[in-house]
Amino acid sequence: MSVSNPTLITFVIYIAAMVLIGFMAYRSTNNLSDYILGGRSLGSVVTALSAGASDMSGWLLMGLPGAIYMSGLSESWIAIGLVVGAYLNWLFVAGRLRVQTEHNGDALTLPDYFASRFEDKSGLLRIISAVVILVFFTIYCASGVVAGARLFESTFGMSYETALWAGAAATIAYTFVGGFLAVSWTDTVQATLMIFALILTPIIVLLATGGVDTTFLAIEAKDPANFDMLKGTSFIGIISLMGWGLGYFGQPHILARFMAADSVKSIANARRISMTWMILCLVGTVAVGFFGIAYFSAHPEVAGPVNENPERVFIELAKLLFNPWIAGVLLSAILAAVMSTLSCQLLVCSSALTEDFYKSFLRKNASQTELVWIGRAMVLLVAVVAIMLASNPDNRVLGLVSYAWAGFGAAFGPVVLISVLWKGMTRNGALSGILVGAITVIVWKHFSLLGLYEIIPGFIFASIAILVVSAMGQGPSKKMVERFEAAENDFKLHH
Repeated sequence: MSVSNPTLITFVIYIAAMVLIGFMAYRSTNNLSDYILGGRSLGSVVTALSAGASDMSGWLLMGLPGAIYMSGLSESWIAIGLVVGAYLNWLFVAGRLRVQTEHNGDALTLPDYFASRFEDKSGLLRIISAVVILVFFTIYCASGVVAGARLFESTFGMSYETALWAGAAATIAYTFVGGFLAVSWTDTVQATLMIFALILTPIIVLLATGGVDTTFLAIEAKDPANFDMLKGTSFIGIISLMGWGLGYFGQPHILARFMAADSVKSIANARRISMTWMILCLVGTVAVGFFGIAYFSAHPEVAGPVNENPERVFIELAKLLFNPWIAGVLLSAILAAVMSTLSCQLLVCSSALTEDFYKSFLRKNASQTELVWIGRAMVLLVAVVAIMLASNPDNRVLGLVSYAWAGFGAAFGPVVLISVLWKGMTRNGALSGILVGAITVIVWKHFSLLGLYEIIPGFIFASIAILVVSAMGQGPSKKMVERFEAAENDFKLHH
């Protein structure tokens, strides 16, 4: 433990800083809109970096480098799919969703937006979409808790059970206190830390293994197929990895960043910042896993922990190659990735429970202070359930994330995308899209049909359901069409 004292001190300083930001945000949180969306006040830099950080969870520094370390460059198709998906999401959805939520009852959450956009008086659309959020996000939160636990376990030699609580406690603290502003401001700090770690680490690994030529020769000597983008893949395998990109259109924690931007004008600038950050991070991540192959084949005596669990490749390289103080900063980047995503997800679950169940069905006249405190209580509730789900030490981070990502991508992706692009979409269309998407993912995953990632059939079937059901039934009301057109004109005017 003595070696990791500087690392421990760095961690403690980092966590204390995040919690301090939470308390600063607490002072700017006056009502539920502030707690859930920060009063729609985010500028382009914070919008960009918090969208990036909330998207890139622990899998960026653990799951993906581990996959590359195991299989070589053939695993990097997922990164290509994500870049394409994220770019299209910024291009088609971000600005339009920002305007549409404002024109549709100033919606604070996705279920809120669906209910207003499709004039759903029955509450059915709101309830079903809030249930989908709670089911898939609790799985997603569990993946964050697992990643945090792995980090504390391997850095400080804690037992998995202790590490679970240690890893989750800090995130719960600042989300509980400061809500959305705390989450977005801490995300910006965390995104900066992540990109620093992912640019610095591969460079140092290259120097440690003797430069580019030596490193590439060592990787080739281990297995020439490491360089083959098509190694061990099939058409279905590549399509499945690229299919991750479809998930962006339906991730509530990323879409919330678009809704919270201070104006449509900020979006174009935010898109450029966010995409640059994302591409640099993904290139760094792939490089860490790839160069790690050379490093650990040259130093087999320290390769034990990585061979046991490849998801630890970044952690081990940081501990072996850097001064303990710097290693502490780099390992804080994993904590940053975990905390930034986990906090957004806790907040989205809390807002679904508060805004979409409690306020809509139980206490229509609840005061703002009461709602903010109910929101805080719900953060604790979801966190405890996620920790219980994560308590199985055999969980793999990427597996949990892929299921939740597919669930949201298929259930909400087509509904969000079509709702901001087509005025002819109806309430029944939206309802059938959410149900078909969610059910397809669950059934497809259960039977693992064709070896195809479940998001792809889910997205396709949900889109067909929306178009067919919207065209068959009674069309949208005159008011719905007018609101849609007003928002679209507003978007074109300021875009």
